[in-house]
Amino acid sequence: MDIAERVRKLRKALGMTQYQLADLVSTAQTSIQKLERGDTKNPRNIEALAKALQTTPEFLRFGVGDMDNATVVASAGNYLPLISMVQAGVWTEIQELPPLDVELYPCPIKCSQHSFIVRVEGESMLPDFRPGDLIYVDPDAQVENGSYVVARLDDENQATFKQLIIDGNKKYLKALNPDWPNKFVEINGNCTIVGKVVFTGKAL
Repeated sequence: MDIAERVRKLRKALGMTQYQLADLVSTAQTSIQKLERGDTKNPRNIEALAKALQTTPEFLRFGVGDMDNATVVASAGNYLPLISMVQAGVWTEIQELPPLDVELYPCPIKCSQHSFIVRVEGESMLPDFRPGDLIYVDPDAQVENGSYVVARLDDENQATFKQLIIDGNKKYLKALNPDWPNKFVEINGNCTIVGKVVFTGKAL
């Protein structure tokens, strides 16, 4: 990976256009375009670039330095990170990822900066949700009876995707698949609701 690719990936991870980055470093959009195309190998405004991209000049030049251990917030602009169900299970503790290791997707609706995306795994939520579907999860959204949620049971090392059922003083996680064993799992202090599903994208 060279400086062109590092600049491009960091810019996209932060949800910036070339024009926005150019404004931050007081240069022309064509200069950013040339840099990302590989035409400029040693930009004179490397310090300003690093500051705008929330990294260090050393990382931009050589791929090493403070950025190896740095992170960006989960939601960069209108883009959300795609994470695994294992990561989702501890999302309230981390809420950040290395920007070059995460796949980002645009979020078409308003959601909090802590939001993230996971892929549906397994067939417990058929027929409404298929394996591979993308679900957008907002930890700050209010859940209620009937909400689709990502939750983590205390005895599990990863999160699960289910429907939240509230019946009086009792709460359950419900699998939509009518043929699924243990369609209802009662939760009573043994479960953490990671977030509410606020949008879905279907796998093709």
